[in-house]
Amino acid sequence: MTNNACRVWRLRAPVAMAIGAALWRPAQLAQAAVDLPGAARAVIDPSRLPAPGSYRLPRIMAAPDGEVLLPTGQPARLHRVLRGSLSVVSFIYSYCRDPEGCPRAWAVLETVRTALLRDPVLAARAQLVSLSFDPSHDTPEQMRLIGADRMRDVRVRWRFLTTASVPTLLPLLRGFGQGVSIELDARGRPLRTLNHLLKVFLVDEAVQVREIYSVATLDPQAVINDLRTLQMAPGAV
Repeated sequence: MTNNACRVWRLRAPVAMAIGAALWRPAQLAQAAVDLPGAARAVIDPSRLPAPGSYRLPRIMAAPDGEVLLPTGQPARLHRVLRGSLSVVSFIYSYCRDPEGCPRAWAVLETVRTALLRDPVLAARAQLVSLSFDPSHDTPEQMRLIGADRMRDVRVRWRFLTTASVPTLLPLLRGFGQGVSIELDARGRPLRTLNHLLKVFLVDEAVQVREIYSVATLDPQAVINDLRTLQMAPGAV
């Protein structure tokens, strides 16, 4: 939580989500979020959001580092992907159908992307990052299919990442404080991730987490305002 009184309205209220079994497509994600009942949406009135630059976003923690896989299959360090950009980081399953889960996060990121397309100066400093919860299913090839044209549009960077295995992923989840349950084999070895909490992370150019959005606070206008607040901050890097 921030130390500025005008941000007290942003209460954290993560909700556990079950995953579905069918593979989604971007259009299905957006529609699932549109169909959310009013009580399940973020309880935010965009007209009451503080103006960008009128508040501070403190450094909550350092973003974790670890090895991720790019859509090409090439390994990279997460800090190298994040450093130097204002990043909106979301964990996803490619087959998640829970409307309060990945479809909700996808719809918000799509709206943020549209806003960035209208603001090339901010878009030059910002990026969206989607990292898979389930490397056993979401291979680099699968992430290429999900990213499609969004991944290739140079006007707004949207990175689609996975990891080589669940054990490689776990330190990143722990570092972000991203709750998730893990399926184990008979010998106690992690196989895949299962249920998770909806969280989206705002990470600054120095790989510091500056905001954590939950189901009650994930609103595209709030994300854009926060990006612009970081953009306006002196000595942001």
